This record gives sequence, C-alpha cells and structure tokens, in this order.
Amino acid sequence: MSDAFIGPDLFSELDRLQQQMSSLFGGLPTSLRSTRVGTFPQINIGSTEDTVEIVAFAPGLDTGKLDVSVDKGLLTIAGERTTGHEQLPEGARQYAQERFNGTFRRVIELPQQADPDKVQARYVDGCILISVGKRETSKPRSITVQ
Repeated sequence: MSDAFIGPDLFSELDRLQQQMSSLFGGLPTSLRSTRVGTFPQINIGSTEDTVEIVAFAPGLDTGKLDVSVDKGLLTIAGERTTGHEQLPEGARQYAQERFNGTFRRVIELPQQADPDKVQARYVDGCILISVGKRETSKPRSITVQ
C-alpha cells in the first residue's frame, strides 16, 4: 500500500491552479494566425485560382455604418453594431451577454498575389462577402518550349 493520501484538498488545489493558469494565458492567441476569443467579426479566408475570398460573419449590421478598405496590403473591416430591440425590460438585471454591440475594426493581411484594385464587397444574410482578385503575374501560366 502507498503512504500517499489524496484528499479533497488536492483536487481543489489543482482546480485553483488550473483557473490561475487559464486567467494568465486565456487572452493570448494559441498560434500566430489565431485571435482572441470573442473577436468580432469572425472570418473565414479561402482562395480560388483567380481570387482570395473572405467571409466575415457579422449579423445585425447597418451597411451604412460599415467600411471596407484596402491600404498597403491590409484589408480593414470596420463598423458599428448597435443594440436593437433585444434590450432587457427596465429593472431587469443582466447575467450574461454573448452578442457583441459597439464599434469594431478587423485588419487582415492580404497575400502578396492579391490585387488591391480588384476588391468587391457585399453584405448578404448577415455575412460580409469580400472577393479580392489576384494579380495576373501571380497566376500560373503555360510556357511554350521552342
């Protein structure tokens, strides 16, 4: 038999240690491409032969308060999402809020082959769909051997 005794205090100490570690490192990205939890808007980035496709998930936006721009290889999505009719009744206490409200700014570094003169953006079903054309020089081409 072992002389070690594992009591309830050991598990509570481990739980406390885990909470402290989470609070120390919880706001840091886990890789160079990841972002903080709760970053708004969340995005997906993909590529075709001719374009770089970006989808920003941003429901509840007024397109008049939305700004998409490209400068020096950086695509910026900025805007404001205001609180609508989902306010709690007067006198109610709020215990949790998961929906983001307020101004936001998201900057995305575009790949070198992206052409800043070929950018199109539209807002459909709560998503900002951005298509950035690629430079002709970056596209694969066939070379004839003489």
